[in-house]
Amino acid sequence: MMGERLGYAPGVFDLFHVGHLNILRRARGHCDRLVAGVCSDELVVRLKGRPPVVPLAERLQIVRSVRYVDETFVATVDDKIQIWKEVGFDVIFKGDDWLGTDVWTTLEAEFARVGVKVLYFPYTVHTSSTLLRDALRLLGEQSPSEPPPGQLAGPRPSGTGS
Repeated sequence: MMGERLGYAPGVFDLFHVGHLNILRRARGHCDRLVAGVCSDELVVRLKGRPPVVPLAERLQIVRSVRYVDETFVATVDDKIQIWKEVGFDVIFKGDDWLGTDVWTTLEAEFARVGVKVLYFPYTVHTSSTLLRDALRLLGEQSPSEPPPGQLAGPRPSGTGS
């Protein structure tokens, strides 16, 4: 479609949380169509040194189901210019925790040369996949004979009254 502004929101989208939703919702407000770039499991291992908790096929299902997303793209390389050559987006979205970093300052200049705008959105500070992963790890380390704090121990045996 002529004049359609295509946006691209890259991410791992592991342990999908409200921060991911915020980026996708805000991104959709700045383009006509939104492509969510979901990193392959292999790329996540290369970038972060560990695999995602949620496998790619499931992350794709989750991201595709978000109403702000028109389509998904599996990113197998970290080279955003290479991805731009494949996807052809007009604007790329990123959390503002990347603003001013060497990587994104360089990317902004490279994208400016090809007419792509970089838009940053506020990072959702109170939640992240890293925080969720750490919480899950801590829960997993607790003794299985003891329920985690705030969790019921289980049903009462029948006949014990209330």
